Amino acid sequence: MEELQSTEKLDREILEDAKKKALRVRKDCDNTIAAQNAEWERKIDSQIDEINKKYNLLVKNEEEKVMARLPVDKLRAKNEKIEELLQLAEDNWYKELSRQRILELLGIELSKRLVFCGDTANSAQKNAYYYRLSQDEALLLLKNEKIDCKTEEIPPDNRYPALILDAEDVRITASIQKIIEYHLHVKRTELIEGLIGAALLENV
Repeated sequence: MEELQSTEKLDREILEDAKKKALRVRKDCDNTIAAQNAEWERKIDSQIDEINKKYNLLVKNEEEKVMARLPVDKLRAKNEKIEELLQLAEDNWYKELSRQRILELLGIELSKRLVFCGDTANSAQKNAYYYRLSQDEALLLLKNEKIDCKTEEIPPDNRYPALILDAEDVRITASIQKIIEYHLHVKRTELIEGLIGAALLENV
């Protein structure tokens, strides 16, 4: 009987010892898990902080790029608006020209260029090319300058009429496009001020 009680007591002691060990193991596991969780949270917080720093740096860099581009973009927009206004004015000017006035302008341009070229334009052999003109109109322009030569219609180089005279050593071009380009170059500021006003020019 005493042996049985002694065995039961030993069993209880072993069980209690096992329970204590299990509790210690469990506590150690809980501590390890808590430590690992804390380490992961620290790493995550550190990575989030690093990501935020990089994001803020990217935002700052983009803001600086945008601010640096603003004057350039404003100037580009200003120039585009001016070119748009000049193009519109050019279109309206040409639409208002009569056919007779167009031929007069081409005749004046041809005459000036012939005078400028002098003897180099007096080659015996000449060929004339035209576009956006009828053959009769081209012949009339040549006749007014006492030029008799073969004429040929060619594909247009732009949307305005032109007459091109090929002599032996020189090519003479009379075109509405060149007249427009000359006036846009020489009187650009004056034209722009006339279109939008000198005061508004700075703020376009």
